[in-house]
Amino acid sequence: MNDKASVSKELNAKHAKILEGLLKLPENRECADCQSKAPRWASVNLGIFICMRCSGIHRGLGVHISQVRSITLDTWLPEQVAFMQSVGNAKANDFWEAELPPNYDRGDIERLIRSKYVDRRWASKTGVKPILIPAERNSRSNEFEDCISSKGTPKRANRLSLDEASFNRHIEKIAPPPALRMRTASCDMIDLLCSFPSDGGPRENGLHASTKQPGLMLGHNRVPKEPHFSTLPSNWATFE
Repeated sequence: MNDKASVSKELNAKHAKILEGLLKLPENRECADCQSKAPRWASVNLGIFICMRCSGIHRGLGVHISQVRSITLDTWLPEQVAFMQSVGNAKANDFWEAELPPNYDRGDIERLIRSKYVDRRWASKTGVKPILIPAERNSRSNEFEDCISSKGTPKRANRLSLDEASFNRHIEKIAPPPALRMRTASCDMIDLLCSFPSDGGPRENGLHASTKQPGLMLGHNRVPKEPHFSTLPSNWATFE
């Protein structure tokens, strides 16, 4: 489920009121990059308020660098509002413009923004970069993670596997041992054996010439394979 969908109208109105209050602070009355008056946009992962012109440049940097939101047009999450409260333009520029030369020409604003946030040209070498920490995942995602075992197999699948193993053990207990079957002689062996009667006399069409009795034949005493029907366990109906 989309996190923004969980934000009610009342909570969204409360967020808008907090953001409007932050814009009235002296350090947030100017764009964090070009220093134009009355910014109405923000970068939620950088914690800065920016103007419309700079917001378009920030969008071109990619969301891995800057995530742009409108103060009034977009829905804000609680952790985003809290991050804006904890950072703001002054604290953010203390890190990103720590080594920016005084009176630096901000005429080429796109070049300045890319050098500032992508190349980290003037970022502090010792300071700590403000980082937006996402809120804990909702209970739905936690439930999904809980159903995954240490081997990455869903516990539901593990339960079904155990049921299958129980069924196999049940079959092994009730099933009789397999019948021993004699190896059937090949046609060549039968012809060879039938050509030599037990009394040493000649044969005619597979019969003893003297006794006219059938000669030795293999394969007559094979144990026929009977169909096997096993009773199913009582908990068969519970398998899913």
